[in-house]
Amino acid sequence: MHIIKELRRKIGISQSKFAQEIGVSLRTVQLYERKEANIPMKNLKKIADFFDMTIPELYIYEFHDPQGSYRNRKPHTKHGNVFYPLDHGKYLAMSPLVLMEQQKEYIARVLTNTPSQNAFQTGFVLDYVDDSPYMAFEVTGDSMNNGTIDSIPNKCLVLGQELERSLFEKEVEPWLNKPYVLVCKNRILCKQVTTFNSEKNSVNCHNLNTSPEFQDFELALEDVLQIFKIVRRQF
Repeated sequence: MHIIKELRRKIGISQSKFAQEIGVSLRTVQLYERKEANIPMKNLKKIADFFDMTIPELYIYEFHDPQGSYRNRKPHTKHGNVFYPLDHGKYLAMSPLVLMEQQKEYIARVLTNTPSQNAFQTGFVLDYVDDSPYMAFEVTGDSMNNGTIDSIPNKCLVLGQELERSLFEKEVEPWLNKPYVLVCKNRILCKQVTTFNSEKNSVNCHNLNTSPEFQDFELALEDVLQIFKIVRRQF
């Protein structure tokens, strides 16, 4: 990434020192800056953290750099998301973001079928782009935080890919035991869906946090307005 060199020079750090900071060789940094080597996600995270940025912010800088290799690539917009083509078939998705304080307004818009007018966006790097709508949400509470790599803690930003409820009901097995954002008539939930009761047309919502205050519960799908499968998290 050409932008690594620019950011590094702005703070006056040499290639060798920067290599030490992120735990790679000098040669590796040189290859990264010349875009002659793919940057593994774990190293990309180290680079972004070093510059006090997120990975999407790093890509945005690179994409708008007049000397960068992305300058001739045009983003495309779909369902309110802007997708920037990256290397190796990946995309940077800039998606509408529903913050905690905007949840009631978002639900009201869904109920009245009013187009969302989200003032905020956030970015996620995707391996591919599906035709389904994407939406980002700020998670409320620690019910999905069990201290493991699968945790979704309070104020975590998640990117959800919308699933048709009819598809979810017909072919439920592939969708079980995965985390979802469930937009209901009176609240927005972040839960793991573990079982589906076809007779009651309901799902069991499971909390990863085993604290007694977080109890699993049954949720009727008739109360669910939208179902988003969580595909990315941002802490």
